[in-house]
Amino acid sequence: MTKIKYLLLFICMAGCLAACKKDLVEDTHDPVAQFTTDTNAIRAFVTKNNLVTKKDEEFGLFYQIITPGTGNIEYKASTLVTCNYTGRLLDGTQFETNNGAKFTMGGIIAGWQIGLPLIQKGGKIRLIIPSYYAYGNVKNGPVPANSVLDFTIEITDLQ
Repeated sequence: MTKIKYLLLFICMAGCLAACKKDLVEDTHDPVAQFTTDTNAIRAFVTKNNLVTKKDEEFGLFYQIITPGTGNIEYKASTLVTCNYTGRLLDGTQFETNNGAKFTMGGIIAGWQIGLPLIQKGGKIRLIIPSYYAYGNVKNGPVPANSVLDFTIEITDLQ
């Protein structure tokens, strides 16, 4: 009798687990393929808009230093940055603008962590960031998943 109870318990548990598995969404996101797609989109965008940019070969980030700024701050995760910025999608849709924004380097997207150390206080840079170094395959407010981001950033203070 106890064997039957254990068998029924096992069957019920297996049924519950099988039912739960149906609700799981299979993640088919391929970050390498997405990075290639992003890079191709950035190249086409740069060409179409006649932008003179450089590519960070280590990370694949495209950038244009508009003004280098002055100073010799060595950026760390704790560096406090004050800046004015505008964020756009490659189709030109502006999703955010902020003047006087303050944040620490350790609290920002990877694309900014890579690009901002290229300039100093008073500097201005345009960063075109593959989705991998932005929000990845996750929607973030008005920014769709897998979006390449185009930021123009002016640093007004560094501490």
